[in-house]
Amino acid sequence: MKRYPADLLDIQDAARRIAGLAHRTPVATCTTLDRLAGCSLFFKCEHLQKAGAFKFRGACNAVAKLAPESAERGVVTHSSGNHAQALALAARLRGLPAHIVMPRNASPVKRRAVEEYGGRVIECEPTLAARETTAAAVLAETGGTLIPPYNHPDVIAGQGTTALELLDQVPGLDVLVAPVGGGGLIAGLCIAAQALAPSVRIIAAEPAGADDAARSKAAGQRIPQTGPRTIADGLLTSLGDLTWPVIRDQVDQVITVTEEEIVRAMRLAWERGKLLIEPSSAVAVAAVLTPRFTALGGIRRVGVVLSGGNVNLDELPW
Repeated sequence: MKRYPADLLDIQDAARRIAGLAHRTPVATCTTLDRLAGCSLFFKCEHLQKAGAFKFRGACNAVAKLAPESAERGVVTHSSGNHAQALALAARLRGLPAHIVMPRNASPVKRRAVEEYGGRVIECEPTLAARETTAAAVLAETGGTLIPPYNHPDVIAGQGTTALELLDQVPGLDVLVAPVGGGGLIAGLCIAAQALAPSVRIIAAEPAGADDAARSKAAGQRIPQTGPRTIADGLLTSLGDLTWPVIRDQVDQVITVTEEEIVRAMRLAWERGKLLIEPSSAVAVAAVLTPRFTALGGIRRVGVVLSGGNVNLDELPW
């Protein structure tokens, strides 16, 4: 039996499956941010991925793996944003219907993108219970396949392809840093890095106002999110039962950052790095600019995953 929901072979299979569908995103650098961090930063530009976020990798892999008899009934998910867009696009590329349950307070830019990709949006109240209940009703109505945002083996494997690329593009990294919400991205990074570059330390970056990963690591058991409040709307979800064991075992540290640190990092990325990222991405940038990161010691080369760039330009945080 597998120790985790995916392994290196699953991630390598996912990379072959999504090749030609997902972008091999570039790596960017910024001298100013290097100076502020005190080390060399290599930014994996998933904000330039299709649908504007790393989420397309996992959604694309999961949709591509569906058997024909299941695929024709379409796919279903509940998501406030980036996974919703990613699944809608992945389904369109395969010619399948996508039924997306979104809370009524979801970002307008993300909802418009879902609709433009051909997804059917079903609105619900902004609670996890409402999302799950509405998604269950849609599944019963359509007979489709549920593809959740992060707690799914094929999604985790797809997200892990980010690390395959980055480790190939930038050899000799000391640390990988990525934001953590539900944990699909960081779990995929951990699995790939542990197999290919076991000396690389994995740091999860998290808003202080949505710090279930930090609290879970400290307690040694998964603690669900309660009343999260942060500008990083992509990181409001709790860790999943599939992602938590990987994070528990393989993430070296969770660094939390304040709202002020997130906004400062996002503005620096825009102004100095010319990296148009969303607040959830800026959480990872903020983490590497903190004294808490510098205190880790022995850090020269750092890979930072910029998870997405779907910004509501009508409500910039500055």
